[in-house]
Amino acid sequence: VQLQASGGGLVQAGGSLRLSCAASGLTFSFYAMGWFRQAPGKEREFLVAITRSGASTDHADSVKGRFTISRDNAKKTVYLQMNSLKPDDTAVYYCAAKRTILTAPILREASFFDYWGQGTQVTVSS
Repeated sequence: VQLQASGGGLVQAGGSLRLSCAASGLTFSFYAMGWFRQAPGKEREFLVAITRSGASTDHADSVKGRFTISRDNAKKTVYLQMNSLKPDDTAVYYCAAKRTILTAPILREASFFDYWGQGTQVTVSS
């Protein structure tokens, strides 16, 4: 299983970025997907998650209204659209996958997820 995150970079405060996470080696539609981030000296933080079908999402309060998760099961890819970025959003961003049944809730704990991508750096300048 591989999760390849991309799309990070340097952006000014107030700007936008779109991260992608391409999956391989798994039946993508069987997996709920999530995005986390980790800033230097801080714990890994849950951001957003999406169910297998994409019908339901969950957003942390810190990003609600600014970040949106979506997925394309045909392309085996999950996306994170980030708008109104702030310097506090600077971190390494990780995608994660969890095999679930259709009706299973998604938990926000990192330990809930089975597979992780390598991370992509997002830096927001003030």
